[in-house]
Amino acid sequence: MANLTSKELSAIEDQLTLEQLLIQKYKQAASQASDPAIQSKCESIATKHQEHFQKLMSHLN
Repeated sequence: MANLTSKELSAIEDQLTLEQLLIQKYKQAASQASDPAIQSKCESIATKHQEHFQKLMSHLN
């Protein structure tokens, strides 16, 4: 693990929380959408935020 300062760790933790929230929101939007194009777009956005989450987590390992 890189030597991160407490401020950097705090920023990463905050961003992880935000990414989780966005994943949940877009998955929920996808499940509630009746238009297949909107469902697909929301699922795609949720996947992108999941990738962001994983990338941030890699900085903690």
